[in-house]
Amino acid sequence: MFCGRHLLVAKLRSAANDAAAGAIEEMARVVSRIRACWPRTRILLRADSGFARDDLMAWCEENHVGFVFGLAGNERLVGEIASELERAAASSRRTGRPVRRFKSFMWRTRTSWSRSRRVVAKAEWTKGEANPRFVVTSLSRAQCKAKPLYEKLYCARGEMENRIKECQLDLYADRTSAATLRANQLRLWFHSLAYVLLCALRRIGLHGSELAQATCGTIRLKLLKIGALMRISVRRIKIAMASACPAAQDWLRAAIRLQLAALARASPA
Repeated sequence: MFCGRHLLVAKLRSAANDAAAGAIEEMARVVSRIRACWPRTRILLRADSGFARDDLMAWCEENHVGFVFGLAGNERLVGEIASELERAAASSRRTGRPVRRFKSFMWRTRTSWSRSRRVVAKAEWTKGEANPRFVVTSLSRAQCKAKPLYEKLYCARGEMENRIKECQLDLYADRTSAATLRANQLRLWFHSLAYVLLCALRRIGLHGSELAQATCGTIRLKLLKIGALMRISVRRIKIAMASACPAAQDWLRAAIRLQLAALARASPA
């Protein structure tokens, strides 16, 4: 679970459980911590269709947490936007370009949902075929219209996929090959801590530099994975870099900023 670049939760589940297993407990813990510090903050939960479960949506509704979840399509949902798909197909054939139309309607599953909820549908015709997509949300039409809700609010969830890739690919958080789930969870927490530290380095030490928006992998390669000569004495640690090191100035600037930030936190208010 991320809030922007900030990692809030990293938890494994066994393959035998549902994708949303444990989500309510984690959400309750995180929301309570956030509201303890910022009681008036509006919280919106965004997730893919694996989390569009009635118990999680009901918990959000009871605790005043907004949600926008992907919703797996089916014949009934596609039937709701049949006319929009037909118009999109006709327009696409006429212009030769992909066409999108949006529709908002109240919908309920036959057995698994406890109440009707707002669904926003994207009726898209592209590359000569239909490409319908659906999301379910607690936001009303007055709060967010169909098109911006899908294109600007829900699709922005894709940026969180980049954060997951940073953890898994740049920091090897997918290395969970221990024999027990407990050991693998500990491994994941270590990798998550590495991500949090690199985000702090980027935020505090690298702002204004070329690495201010760099990924964790780029920071590792350009700032951390470099050759240097270290001399450790009782009073200090000296690090000598090659005179041609391209990241020397960024490294020095980051070290000074981190030291100043640590001193500021240690000083009494």
